[in-house]
Amino acid sequence: MASVSTYLNFTRNTEEAFNFYKSVFGTEFMGDGIIRFKDIPPGDEMGPLPEEDQNLVMHVTLPILDGHYLMGTDAPESLDFKLNPGNNMYINLMPDTREETSRLFKALSEGGEVETELQDMFWGDYYGSCKDKFGVHWMFNCSEKSPS
Repeated sequence: MASVSTYLNFTRNTEEAFNFYKSVFGTEFMGDGIIRFKDIPPGDEMGPLPEEDQNLVMHVTLPILDGHYLMGTDAPESLDFKLNPGNNMYINLMPDTREETSRLFKALSEGGEVETELQDMFWGDYYGSCKDKFGVHWMFNCSEKSPS
């Protein structure tokens, strides 16, 4: 079955970020959990990794909502990663209820920055946006109507 996921790169705090997301969404890491750079079999294509990078996250997958997965990695400069975080990407969540939308918005914006408070919008959704404490941008669109 085809699927879509969002892949996030962090400088050195992927594990912290994904443990936070795990607590927000109440789900568990998939597969073998957190795979670390030290778990990569040695090969010609990759030289020796500095000791301080051995325990960094090579890959992690976390289911969040309705078949969508967050995946992530640390981006060590010792492997020629050059991370430039920016606002060119949002993860758009579409929870079923306003209550769940509010809970996720509150949890993800805590310690971060609210960009647009949750509110009813002209297109009919309950909408808001924030940047979490790791610099990841989130949008929320909930089609459940406000009780009158």
